[in-house]
Amino acid sequence: MRYGAFGLVEVLGEANAIIVADQMLKTSDVAYETQDTKCGGHVLLFFSGSVSAVTAAVESVKDGSLCKVFGTAVISNPSEEMVEIVEMFKARRAKK
Repeated sequence: MRYGAFGLVEVLGEANAIIVADQMLKTSDVAYETQDTKCGGHVLLFFSGSVSAVTAAVESVKDGSLCKVFGTAVISNPSEEMVEIVEMFKARRAKK
């Protein structure tokens, strides 16, 4: 699968992940791909879309979210390896 860009946002807790995802989806034309939860309840959300749409969505939550955002990134023209990582997270989450 081909992606224009990935947007990654890290928050603490599933409830905050829902709030951030909702805000990003309402901000621009991005698609929710998957999420990964790590120890301590940190949730890493993955979104895809065009570079401009993903950038706008990530920027909208960077400083304007109802919860603390621990980190953000926009990966334009992701490598095959990055796409494989996201697809692996999606497959692992589908098994739960």
